[in-house]
Amino acid sequence: MASPSRLPAGILTQRIPTFPWGKESDRHVVTYDEYVKTGGYDGLRKALTMAPDAVTEEVKKSQLRGRGGAGFPCGLKWTFLPKLAPGQDPGVRYLAVNADESEPGTFKDRLLMDFDPHLMLEGIAIACYACRIRTAYVFIRGEYHHQAHVVENAIREAYAAGIFRAPSDGAPHGSEGPGGPALRAGSSSSALGSARDANPSGLPFQLDCFLHRGAGAYICGEETALLEALEGKRGWPRIKPPFPAIKGLFGKPTIINNVETLAHLPSIITHGSDWFTKQGVASTVGAPPSFGTKLMGVSGHVNRPGVYECELGIPLRKLVEDYAGGMRSGRKYKAAIPGGVSMGILGTDQYDAEMDFDIGRKHNVLGLGTACPTLFEEGTDMVAVARNIARFFKHESCGQCTPCREGSGWLYQLLTRIEAGDARTKDLDLAQEIATSMGSMPGTTICGLADGNNWAVRTIMNKFRDEFETRVKPTFVPVKMTIGAAAKG
Repeated sequence: MASPSRLPAGILTQRIPTFPWGKESDRHVVTYDEYVKTGGYDGLRKALTMAPDAVTEEVKKSQLRGRGGAGFPCGLKWTFLPKLAPGQDPGVRYLAVNADESEPGTFKDRLLMDFDPHLMLEGIAIACYACRIRTAYVFIRGEYHHQAHVVENAIREAYAAGIFRAPSDGAPHGSEGPGGPALRAGSSSSALGSARDANPSGLPFQLDCFLHRGAGAYICGEETALLEALEGKRGWPRIKPPFPAIKGLFGKPTIINNVETLAHLPSIITHGSDWFTKQGVASTVGAPPSFGTKLMGVSGHVNRPGVYECELGIPLRKLVEDYAGGMRSGRKYKAAIPGGVSMGILGTDQYDAEMDFDIGRKHNVLGLGTACPTLFEEGTDMVAVARNIARFFKHESCGQCTPCREGSGWLYQLLTRIEAGDARTKDLDLAQEIATSMGSMPGTTICGLADGNNWAVRTIMNKFRDEFETRVKPTFVPVKMTIGAAAKG
């Protein structure tokens, strides 16, 4: 079978056998030695020969957009950190890696952490060098027990090889100044060679990396709730401003990047931004382009669910039929959630929607999200789908904002009543009114959890209205009229 993409082979998955370039049965955890033998840490070595600002500029030129859901340009986010003069000590700064991945239907970052964890670690090192950060935390989803062990072992390997430096004796993590202790013994012969000490930044490259396991809360996927959890507090989103780049973890400047976003950095630095921009598509709605490849985890009613690496812009139909083996049992496509349940739903007439960051404006969904579509076949009860999604958001609301705390519960109750056939037509209007008035975009909540609930329910009700109407009883309002003074009721 010919490759269904223009890619000669996977980029993020070059060491992870993935259809159509390999068999899943051949997958294994890539160790440090194997990673280095296959070109690993070449990007970091090259980055260390560049000034940190030059690394940031290269990432900006690539127009790499965040792969965690929001799609914000990565390099631009880095520039929000406080400016530094040449040779100035940056003080304490942090990188927080969002490996929470708790969005339902999303499992792309898990693939990288399962089999090629050093790709993420190299991206962490590049980002920290560019942003002059000495301490990184990987916040991993609480349910990712196996993945936590794999990443922890990879971090140990990176320390042993001198990629990361052990904490200084008697110094708080991340507080060492530019005159701090030298690298560990033997690190000069690591994959970085002499580049580590000869970098033009004017400061020695010193980096500590720690793994932090979450407690299983969906809300901690939101960046400021993640920071609260890292500090040992309840995972409640913070009011912004101040933004994390100014006042983040422990009150210090902090950059927050997704696992997949960081995994793109080694290839961008190795091959250059021009190489990266030849993949993917430009925007047709005046937004930043959708350059590069994307891990797309396909699940639901398909014959071959799994994670596939494709160029952004691939039509959903092509992704399903060329990669995921088509809809299961020969049934027709009915609907799809493009990238996590919070993005809303694509209707039956939107099977050819392009999987890029313009999908929200073009097809009336919240956005591309994680680009992990969940497919629904003909015959799927969309009322039950909406009710199940509403149940999830009700359970995961942190309760800090009244519209989300109360509205998510009301929506779930209404949809449960509609599914049972005990509702009336006025309940449909009430459900849509509640959904439309809650969320950070209407300006009623701190974070976007309510927006996810809003868009999921609203788009399902709008695009499959007939299914809801057949489950409710008509609402009749009796009207009595009298004609003339002598009329009798």
